[in-house]
Amino acid sequence: MSKPDLSEEEIQTLITEILASPKYRDIKLPVETIKDLIARESFHYKKIKDVKQAVKKKLHNIVAPYLGDPDYEQANMEMESAFQDGGDVFKSFCLKMLNVHASTKERIPIMEQFYDRIFSETGLPESILDLACGLNPFALPWMGISEKTDYYAFDLNYPRVQLINRFFGYLDRPETAIYQDILVHPPKMAADLAFFFKEAHRFDQRQKGCNRDFWISLPVRKIVVSLPTSSLTGKHDKMEQHQRLVYEAIENLNWPVKEIILQSEIIFIIQKEA
Repeated sequence: MSKPDLSEEEIQTLITEILASPKYRDIKLPVETIKDLIARESFHYKKIKDVKQAVKKKLHNIVAPYLGDPDYEQANMEMESAFQDGGDVFKSFCLKMLNVHASTKERIPIMEQFYDRIFSETGLPESILDLACGLNPFALPWMGISEKTDYYAFDLNYPRVQLINRFFGYLDRPETAIYQDILVHPPKMAADLAFFFKEAHRFDQRQKGCNRDFWISLPVRKIVVSLPTSSLTGKHDKMEQHQRLVYEAIENLNWPVKEIILQSEIIFIIQKEA
């Protein structure tokens, strides 16, 4: 199918329209994300209206509003109040944030065990990249890592990144939440460990087969990939499908893998070749 002849004006109009739509304007998605999707989808569709529809479908999966999102203005106010109260109140606020998003909510019953099992295999890292982090940084009180551990959190939801940086400030951590589309611009800083939790399957839906090159690009010693063992509704088993996704991504790379299964989540600890 031939590529449509989209002018720069048409592309810019489409970008502006999508970013200004009620569904996405508050998120402030990176322009690079929209440009990347338009460029890729324009190879598959001849008409601009079809390109637009395909881009919006991809965006729905990338942003994943169906997984849950807090009211960021309200969350900022609640976080400030919780910090002033301190102790268990602040920890309860973190738990509330984790409960908002389906990905982290499912992990709450196994959260301490989750990180204990990971770090028993990897050792305690001095630096972590939390990729497409969502609300996972609010699990820091349960991770058991040192305050000196460098922790970089990447997300393309701008209000979320702002909230996480304020959270880091309350923890006396550097504000190292970074607003970035990691598929378009993979992180450049080296680290001991990368977290890539419940995201590889959505990356594959965005761009088939992209995990392989993305993981190769990461300047880290180990990658901890987790994926759900079942569908969001719990009606469909996803274990074999997600195992296949991971092992196909690292085929012939000679990267040893350790699997850990904890209730609703399967964890792959991938040792990259030195």
